[in-house]
Amino acid sequence: MNPPPGPRIHVMAGVLRDAAGRVLLAQRPPGDALAGTWEFPGGKREPGEGAAAALARELDEELGIQVEAAEPLLRVPWRYESRAVLLDAWEVARWRGEPRGREGQALRWAGIDGLHAIAMPPADRPIATALRMARGMMVSAEPDDDTGAFLAGIERALERGVRLLQLRARHAGPARLRELATAVQRLAQAHGARVLINGEPGLAIELGLDGVHLPASALKPVRPVPPGMLCGASCHDARELAAALVAGVDYVVLGPVAETASHPGAAPLGWQAAAALIEDYPLPVYLIGGLGPGDLPAARAAGAYGVAAIRAYLA
Repeated sequence: MNPPPGPRIHVMAGVLRDAAGRVLLAQRPPGDALAGTWEFPGGKREPGEGAAAALARELDEELGIQVEAAEPLLRVPWRYESRAVLLDAWEVARWRGEPRGREGQALRWAGIDGLHAIAMPPADRPIATALRMARGMMVSAEPDDDTGAFLAGIERALERGVRLLQLRARHAGPARLRELATAVQRLAQAHGARVLINGEPGLAIELGLDGVHLPASALKPVRPVPPGMLCGASCHDARELAAALVAGVDYVVLGPVAETASHPGAAPLGWQAAAALIEDYPLPVYLIGGLGPGDLPAARAAGAYGVAAIRAYLA
């Protein structure tokens, strides 16, 4: 498909949460493109206008509120048939006033875990995904025979604040994998964390986990889990990133960015190459490989949503 004509339109979007953690959505009016769908409120950034100023102006014009504190959440480049947009989503932490549809648009508050069932413009979907995922993803070390020690390490990480955990146990048999996943899920639920399982969509569905994480080699044109579950993939180059889009995943993990003990001999991408690969990528991206929580600012500066790591979260 040829790219749509004209420059890319920079659109600001605000994520507002109420006291129950629900987010505010606005319905596109009749006659508009994608009429009837629900989006994060906002509008076009004017030439020469700062992003924060544009967000504040749009939310005042659309909702009648005054933004007091906001910070960037996710930038989503998207190509529709008639136009290209950059949807620049910010989380609004504080505002004055009661949101109302000043332009006649309907408003609703929706729980983040139910956003998958709401008709939304495609560019808003990655924002909905990001709202369900912490900035840091812990990938478990391959468990040895000491299940107690393995689970104790998971619990320590959860107690230190890990809220997104990928269970990777590729050498465990089916019975032990089910046992580990059940135990990890129990620990995660006690701390309000989400659990993904590596390479086992059937088990994720059976146990009601939050999602599945796939190796690039397992990507197919059909999602292996329903829309309400998260689905991600490990990617290492542009070809695999493209395959992940075709497969309909919600997020990707890209790396290795730096040298890592878990993949000795693998040529690292480096920060510059990683940033180039994800510059126009529309899904939340976690960078991995020799990184830890302290690398989050650099990862975000490179265009990633967060960082993933193994040892850094176990230390």
